[in-house]
Amino acid sequence: MSEEMRVVAEQVIVNPAIPMPQAREDALELAVREHARLVYRIAYSVLRNHHDAEDAAQETFLRVLRYQRRLDGVREPRTWLARIAWRVAVERRRKIPEVTLDKAVDVASGSASAEQILLGSETDRLLEGLIAALPSKLRDPLTLSTLEEMTPADIAGVLGVGEAAVRSRLFRARQVIKQKLAARLEGKHGT
Repeated sequence: MSEEMRVVAEQVIVNPAIPMPQAREDALELAVREHARLVYRIAYSVLRNHHDAEDAAQETFLRVLRYQRRLDGVREPRTWLARIAWRVAVERRRKIPEVTLDKAVDVASGSASAEQILLGSETDRLLEGLIAALPSKLRDPLTLSTLEEMTPADIAGVLGVGEAAVRSRLFRARQVIKQKLAARLEGKHGT
């Protein structure tokens, strides 16, 4: 979380103009401190843009502030916040025109040759394209599992589906990507 976002979140949470019982304020502040990175990472995994992800993270915590009464009854605040972050990011993605991903390559690091960096970048673009081409029913669980390293139970909570459905969709998504990669490799070697 950027310093600006942390300051904004703290200002919103501890603003004395907003009367809140101390216990509720403490729970909300604790939720922000513990889960701000998770919320940002989820937003970034959907939006793939730093600034948009920060905006989505701020919107997530503003919604939490708006519905703070519900926070007291939430058994799993992490999953609850992840679900809100996911929905906010998906809403924002629908409003933002599709933009191709430009990856910056740091050749100055010297840890890999230019050829290795180029090959890695091409592989990343290929995988991103294959994942983006999946139907959202398969893409969303794969994104949360792979990029956010969430458990199937957490993913089920975020997406509002059963854990068995998440496991099935993850398996199917990986199968589809494996088949498409094999077909591409076969096409390159067959020519």
